[in-house]
Amino acid sequence: MSLAQKLYDEGRGVLRLAPAWVPRSFCRPAKRIKLHPDDYYVLGLARGGIDERWFASTTHAENGPGTPDDEGLSYIVSADGTERVLLRDAVNELKGEIIGQELWDKYGRWPVFSKYFDNEGPLPHHIHHNDEFAARVGQSGKPEMYFFPAQCNNHGGEFPFTFFGLKQGVTRDDVREALANFPKGDNKLLDLAVAYKLTLDTGWNVPPGVLHAPGSLCTYEPQFASDVFAMYQSVLYGEHTVPEELLWKDTPKEEVGNVEYLLDVMDWEANLDPYYAKNNFMKPVAVHDGDDYTDEWICYLCEKACAKRLTVKPGQTAFVRDAAAYGFIAVQGNGTINGQIISTPTLIRYGELTCDEYFVSASAASRGVTVVNTSTTEPLVLLKHFPENKERDAFAASLK
Repeated sequence: MSLAQKLYDEGRGVLRLAPAWVPRSFCRPAKRIKLHPDDYYVLGLARGGIDERWFASTTHAENGPGTPDDEGLSYIVSADGTERVLLRDAVNELKGEIIGQELWDKYGRWPVFSKYFDNEGPLPHHIHHNDEFAARVGQSGKPEMYFFPAQCNNHGGEFPFTFFGLKQGVTRDDVREALANFPKGDNKLLDLAVAYKLTLDTGWNVPPGVLHAPGSLCTYEPQFASDVFAMYQSVLYGEHTVPEELLWKDTPKEEVGNVEYLLDVMDWEANLDPYYAKNNFMKPVAVHDGDDYTDEWICYLCEKACAKRLTVKPGQTAFVRDAAAYGFIAVQGNGTINGQIISTPTLIRYGELTCDEYFVSASAASRGVTVVNTSTTEPLVLLKHFPENKERDAFAASLK
């Protein structure tokens, strides 16, 4: 029996995952993701500070030369912590048994992941390519969503506002001028953009092709499994600069230097949508709200990825079924899932194992899992990210 099958059987389709930490050379950690304060730069200054943790990920983090082969990838670990195997390898071996046959037949891989983005300041106004443009560099397009859990935001960072898209009346000529000025200093791209104040325990949909400059709240981000992007803003709030090579990241070699190509990557209709907030802002919506637990959709405006929040009340038990496999991170409380320990840590050393993250296979999700809150005073709160999900489709249709 293979190790992947052994661990799958051991957890009856509910698989314990090790933390997957990701550094970014262009970011500054805000230190809200429970990593020990001494470990945010444990990989060295050249690699950058750790300001992301990726969940149920089979996607490699594209961090340039020197990036380890397993950066961003989740490991399944045994109950005693002595054995591990990449979730990616387990999916490749177990296929539909672990992620669902329909999903495997369509993608041949686990096509989503989620993460914490935990930066002290805002990111540049940047873009994720759609499938057409991402395919030119051998990647997939990247829709993503944001949710701002209160449990991860004891402070708001330097700039808890996010820019989405462009102001009404902005033209292709306006953006062309800004992009041409990128190497000269501040290209003033944000002069053309619209900012929104971020609110805890709400979220946003971010389609590919839409410019966005994420604010400084710690963000839970369900997304399609891709790390494709390009940074269109040159100088950030606080005078932090962006290397020009990031403007051309994921641009085909023959298009580097061609500003018109960058303009084509943009979805102009979506960027100039006068109802962007109405069409993309998300408040949690409960599908079950009882004395025992609350189950809510928190990210639901994207067809390719979505997320729920499960809150089990003190001393209570939730038996929940879902229509698709999912990964989850516990953000508050302690308990069990099908008898396995869930424990939300206070502090994590780099390389340590935890019991706060699991992958629930398609078969286990459809059978249903039993989540018990062992505390008599504190809720147990799980954030769950899914791929394509028929329940989400039906729920989203009901909102129209």
